[in-house]
Amino acid sequence: MVMKHYPPEFKADAVALYRSRPGATIAQIADDLGVNRETLRSRVRLDDQRRGGAGATRGSASSPPR
Repeated sequence: MVMKHYPPEFKADAVALYRSRPGATIAQIADDLGVNRETLRSRVRLDDQRRGGAGATRGSASSPPR
């Protein structure tokens, strides 16, 4: 399988899209964008860490939905 390389803007936009849709799951957003679900989940976790903890807009990517 060939690894795809996405520009930093696309990665940031994917995380922002996930955070802007409270009812959507990482799986739904990843499928809509045509990216691997775990890749998006990793990007969200990295963004959480960069923000200093659980996401400011949404819960941590590893937290199950409530």
